[in-house]
Amino acid sequence: MSKITVIGAGNVGASCAEYIAMKNFASEVVLLDIKENFAEGKALDLMQTATLNGFDTRISGSTNDYSKTANSDVVVVTSGIPRKPGMTREELIGINAGIVKGVVESCLAHSPNAIFVIVSNPMDTMTYLALKASGLPKNRIIGMGGILDSARFRHYLSQALNCPANDVDGMVIGGHGDTTMIPLTRLAGYRGVPVAQFAAADTLAKVKADTMVGGATLTGMLGTSAWYAPGASVSSLVQSIVCDQKKMFPCSVYLEGEFGESDICMGVPVILGKNGWESIVNIDLNDEEKAEFAKSAAAVRSMNSAL
Repeated sequence: MSKITVIGAGNVGASCAEYIAMKNFASEVVLLDIKENFAEGKALDLMQTATLNGFDTRISGSTNDYSKTANSDVVVVTSGIPRKPGMTREELIGINAGIVKGVVESCLAHSPNAIFVIVSNPMDTMTYLALKASGLPKNRIIGMGGILDSARFRHYLSQALNCPANDVDGMVIGGHGDTTMIPLTRLAGYRGVPVAQFAAADTLAKVKADTMVGGATLTGMLGTSAWYAPGASVSSLVQSIVCDQKKMFPCSVYLEGEFGESDICMGVPVILGKNGWESIVNIDLNDEEKAEFAKSAAAVRSMNSAL
């Protein structure tokens, strides 16, 4: 069984801890936050659901004491300020870059073999920063965004097709941003049948557009970033790593020529196992999708240059 640390005990971090515990694949989850007693309180509240939700995972909290995170197998970084209505992920970069860099360095001091999952926004840039600041092998730094975007894509597809979301398959690649993500509508399927057989082109165009602003839509409704779907996305990613499931998920990882891009972290399909991301899965993109990916990469690069 594994030890998982979640940095940041806010809505997203607590949701991560809850879903990881409820799936019962980790022996221990440590929540850490800078706010006095906040992580401890969230952990106590969650532990009081153990008999009701049937999990044996031990959840503990810590106020900025990184020694409590020692020997973690996976570290999930959710820390940073969340988006407010009208705020782009990009506007967060100045504040969150310093936070993420410090967190990664502090965790590495106690868990030198950990795999890092980056959730903090702007996610592709924070993933790139974590990789460069840590000096870790590229397979141990993973940005979560594509899993969340794909879950939203499948939801909107299921709404359009009036079918269960679990019967629909679809993937979002590219940057984790309102203008940079690329829902691959052409390759989406309903039980193996292309979705274009069930929905008109304008309907699928709306699905794509709704997916791209999926996060902003929720921010406008909630007044802050979403947390249930991000937490579930993280738990699925972490489970594939610690249980060596070899699942394929789109994640933000470091590219060295794949998809025509280098020295950048972007969302592409990867196989996730005990070593982190273990391989990148190539997709035969058409010319339009290739152009979208190149445009997305240019936008992510401009963000990275702000570092």
